Amino acid sequence: MKHIYTLLILLFSCEAAPVFACTTVILSGKATKDGRPLMWKNSDTDNPNHSLIYSDKNGYPYLGIARNTATDEDRASIWAGTNSEGFSIMNTLSYNLTEQRIASNNGSLMRKALSVCRNIPDFINFLDTLSRPLNVEANFGVIDAEGNAAYFETDVDGYRMLDVNDPATAPNGCLVYTNFSYTGFYDKGEGYIRYQSAWRQVSGQLPSKDFSPRWIFNNLSRCYYHSLTDVDYTSAEAMNLFGSYIYDSDLIARKSTASATVIQGVKKGENPALTTLWTALGYPPCSVAMPAWVAAGRDNPSLLMRTEGEYTAKICDMALALKATLYNVERGHGENYLHFSKVFNAEGTGYMQQLAPVEDRIFKMTDPLIDKWRQAGKPDAAGIKILGKSVCDLVESSWPQLK
Repeated sequence: MKHIYTLLILLFSCEAAPVFACTTVILSGKATKDGRPLMWKNSDTDNPNHSLIYSDKNGYPYLGIARNTATDEDRASIWAGTNSEGFSIMNTLSYNLTEQRIASNNGSLMRKALSVCRNIPDFINFLDTLSRPLNVEANFGVIDAEGNAAYFETDVDGYRMLDVNDPATAPNGCLVYTNFSYTGFYDKGEGYIRYQSAWRQVSGQLPSKDFSPRWIFNNLSRCYYHSLTDVDYTSAEAMNLFGSYIYDSDLIARKSTASATVIQGVKKGENPALTTLWTALGYPPCSVAMPAWVAAGRDNPSLLMRTEGEYTAKICDMALALKATLYNVERGHGENYLHFSKVFNAEGTGYMQQLAPVEDRIFKMTDPLIDKWRQAGKPDAAGIKILGKSVCDLVESSWPQLK
């Protein structure tokens, strides 16, 4: 029976997935207990080296997730980010808006938008005034400090806006996106299995509205549930059935996943500077989420930022060193076989299990400070710097040994 079940998994999973195949969710303030919107992105890419960068040279200051290929931070493509006005943006590539896949200018567009947009109306004007063709094919997710939340299904000719606050579009104040667009060619595109997996996780939580950055990292960024086969690889039954290795191609967390980002916005009327960007750089199951704020600039946790004279973030390097031990099947088509027992196992010694209490402590250190800053109406730059050092010291002193 075990061999038959494994064969079925492989048959369902053998379709080659595009490398640029991210998973995202927007939860508007309607869907959360505290009324603050949340947006999440798991980034999938062929370049696993990600870092957090800060720029204040061209328009609004912003924080953004960049790949470590651009030497000029002020011209780097941004794959998720937020600015001083509380305008935040992310994307997934879409593969069903046009009949042919086109070159992508998504990261550059998002960098420019962060520097000039204060809110979603500004973003609409930004898109309207760009010259055509746009050279993009993407679902852009956007929230702002005024309570707006939307996805923009964008191709070479224009865009279609889907308002996450509109009951006719998103009855629960929530939309999930992978690599197809709702208004695109029917039954085309990619990421339907990941979409169903993410929707299962989110929909089960909608009645309670008990969403938080911590919940998202644990239940989405590190999700090992396969919706087509209805198998959760972290269950005792699955661990007993499949043993040490699993095929990860259609999972939310997989070999191509290079970072996870959650941006928690503000309620209408709150200071946009209280918008918090959380990110787990590298491979999320082998990393921890750390917080950052635009107001802190380059004084955010040093492990997240590019080091002087370098173009990599130390926490990303640390996470990738752990990840390198997980994908160790080199013969044949073994590149997508994950040594899952090193990530998660019945003994509780997997990398993800060792890092869980570290991340939990980071949230326990950070959440009371955020509450205090909300009461004060602004973040404390000195407090952020002290917090960043404490978080970095904790992470470096608690990092797992390579297996």
